[in-house]
Amino acid sequence: MPEWLQAGFWGLLAGSALLLGAAVGFFARVPRKIIASIMAFGAGVLLSAVSFELIAEAHEQGGLLPTTVGAAAGALAYTGANILLARRGARHRKRSGDEQPSEQEQPGSGTAIAVGALLDGVPESVVIGASLLTGGPVSLVTVIAVFLSNVPEGLSSAAGMRQAGRSKRYVFLLWTAIALISGAAALAGYALLGGAPPEVLATITALAAGAILAMITDTMVPEAFEDAHLLVGLITVLGFLVSFALSHA
Repeated sequence: MPEWLQAGFWGLLAGSALLLGAAVGFFARVPRKIIASIMAFGAGVLLSAVSFELIAEAHEQGGLLPTTVGAAAGALAYTGANILLARRGARHRKRSGDEQPSEQEQPGSGTAIAVGALLDGVPESVVIGASLLTGGPVSLVTVIAVFLSNVPEGLSSAAGMRQAGRSKRYVFLLWTAIALISGAAALAGYALLGGAPPEVLATITALAAGAILAMITDTMVPEAFEDAHLLVGLITVLGFLVSFALSHA
């Protein structure tokens, strides 16, 4: 399989976990404590992937300066976009309870949530595609980490959308679109960064890592902490260790 096609395939596979999680969250009445626990596990998985796959790889490729600049820029860009979306009703897009506003309560919030979901998923997909540019196979640890974290993201968000009165059509069209865009973003990450100097690749990888780290603390950790309480730390560490073990298998 050509590498560009591999990039799209792996991005689509990782993104499809959002659709899987959304199906469970929308149709099943999963207790919030379980959703929060799964979200904590997913946060731990992504934290490990950011640390040992993305940041470590960026530092190895380009050194400390591109890694630091990229990560800071990614976090700033994500936070700025997230603030704008929060003002339009997307602040609680990954919450499983009744925190999400309905369209009647805040017109335009459905669009803001959709854009927010896109904002959360694109950085992960870009680095999946970019990981093929080193000449080796795709980083399976990154793919697995994104897949494992996307399941609780889709689950929690879809449960919250159901609580806010959004239709089944809206929910599944949204997550299907995000899954397809994830594949396209991975393909773009491969196509647009091919031939780029190591320092540029390092900066882009670190930029995605910074955005993902900001996303974890802004959207995943609050849902995990809300109902898991004192167990959230233990469950997060468990997810971290699973991802760490995969990266050193």
